[in-house]
Amino acid sequence: MKDLLIISQLIVAISVLFVWVFRFHNVEKEFKQFGLSVTIRSAVGASKIALATLLLVGLCQPCYVFYSAILMGFFMLSAQYFHFKLKNPLQQRIPSFIFLSLCVFIALQSYCS
Repeated sequence: MKDLLIISQLIVAISVLFVWVFRFHNVEKEFKQFGLSVTIRSAVGASKIALATLLLVGLCQPCYVFYSAILMGFFMLSAQYFHFKLKNPLQQRIPSFIFLSLCVFIALQSYCS
C-alpha cells in the first residue's frame, strides 16, 4: 500500500505541475469559462503549485502529505463544482474527479499511517 501511496502522490503532484506550467493556456480558457478573475486564477495556481511541491516533499517528510492532499482535494472538488455548474461534458470533468479520488486516497492513507 505504501508504494501505491507514493505513486499516487507522484501522479497528482507531477500532473498539477505539468498543467499549471506547460498547459497554462488551457487553465486560462477554463477560468474565463468559469467567470473567475485573473487574481483568483493566480491565487489558485500558486496554491496548487505549492501543494504539489509539498506532496513531493512529503515523499521524504510524510508530515506534509495529509494537509496537502486535503487542500488539493478541495481544489479538485471546486473544479467539479464549476464543471457541473457550467454543464461541461463528462470528458472535461473526469481529470479533476480522478485527482479528487487520488487526493482522498492519499489523505486517508497518510492519516492512517
